Amino acid sequence: MSVFIHESSFVDAPSTIGEGTKIWHFSHIMPHCTIGMDCNIGQNVVVSPEVKLGNRVKVQNNVSIYTGVICEDDVFLGPSMVFTNVMNPRSEVNRKNEFLTTLVKKGATIGANATIVCGITIGEYAFIGAGAVVTRNIPAFALVMGNPARHSGWMSALGAKLIFEANGDATCAISGEKYHLENGTVQRC
Repeated sequence: MSVFIHESSFVDAPSTIGEGTKIWHFSHIMPHCTIGMDCNIGQNVVVSPEVKLGNRVKVQNNVSIYTGVICEDDVFLGPSMVFTNVMNPRSEVNRKNEFLTTLVKKGATIGANATIVCGITIGEYAFIGAGAVVTRNIPAFALVMGNPARHSGWMSALGAKLIFEANGDATCAISGEKYHLENGTVQRC
């Protein structure tokens, strides 16, 4: 297995690209990036210096991933979603020493046209709805939507909405896997 890089794309050295990763049309991977195995980088994607993407990350078309962003394994970044990396950008002020880290944990999904304000953590298997504007940390398995993003439910690892019973238990309709909700935290059983 090897890496596929479309002839219209650029990968600046030094960068690390894992086996099986595909980088499609008009994309630019800047220096000092780490991209894991079996990732899919869509058209017109920019990955800024020092970004870290885990294994099997899917980046849809027209996404810019700025310095300070870390995506763990199995993250999905929807079409035209947006990351930021500075809280108070100004063209005339160099704030490269103020970049904030944004951590997207394993299995999280960020929907099309969502905006992720820097300096937050999106929990494992969280699901950010299309067009949401996320300004604070999102717990694991949480479903958030809107502007600003508000909690509207819970999702399983396979993307099924979880319906919790009075005892705090739920079952994924796709896998049959059990989950438990207690004190605002969801865990797999």
